[in-house]
Amino acid sequence: MFDLTGKTALVTGGGRGLGLEMAKALARAGAWTVINGRSRQNLEEVCERLAGEGIAIGIAPGDITRDVGPILAQAIAKTGQLDILIHAVGERDRRGTEAMEPEDFAQLLNTDLTAAYAVARAALPLLKRSTAGRLIFVTSIAAFAARAGDPAYTAAKGGLSALTRSLAVEHGPDNLTVNAIAPGWFSTETNAHLAADPALQAFVEVRIPLKRWGRPEEIAPAAVFLASPAASFVNGITLTVDGGMTVQM
Repeated sequence: MFDLTGKTALVTGGGRGLGLEMAKALARAGAWTVINGRSRQNLEEVCERLAGEGIAIGIAPGDITRDVGPILAQAIAKTGQLDILIHAVGERDRRGTEAMEPEDFAQLLNTDLTAAYAVARAALPLLKRSTAGRLIFVTSIAAFAARAGDPAYTAAKGGLSALTRSLAVEHGPDNLTVNAIAPGWFSTETNAHLAADPALQAFVEVRIPLKRWGRPEEIAPAAVFLASPAASFVNGITLTVDGGMTVQM
């Protein structure tokens, strides 16, 4: 039920962090997996490192917010098909409303939401040719739980979950499922300094029932599940992976 042999997957933002963990898991499950990121050098270094672990993946360098066509072409160059697309690209601007100009708000929405729509729209013809296409967005628990001073990211991620539902309804008849994953607090390399902060750890022990940060590899099973035959009747959901943070009063 979780075998992805014969499938081709593209993970945007797959060169590091949670995107990379999901890409590794898809490859281990049997999919020919291609990772995308802006830096060719970083992608090549990741490829070389994973090869040493017995994991073969491909690369499709480029800025997904501008070069989606060429990136998709690179992703399908080996197999001629695309069955799974995980869009894990995102940025954050933690300025509050009074500090953030409308044009900065619009720019973050363009990166985190409009680009996701553009990627999905460009990939749809390929995914619909698959016998079981899977489109998976990576959103955030910020999609439904807000923190002060974070309006643009919260709005973008909320919009991404709404887009997930909309595309799921529209493209279900195409034998294509559209779902999202909402990570909570994960100790990736980007926020390792936050995970090491004793004051934040005290907050984590109060707010997260498991009383710890998520380990990056713990996001991977959610991606494999949604991409696999096991999730053939799962459509339009946002799967939360947050240790229980958003369900605790």
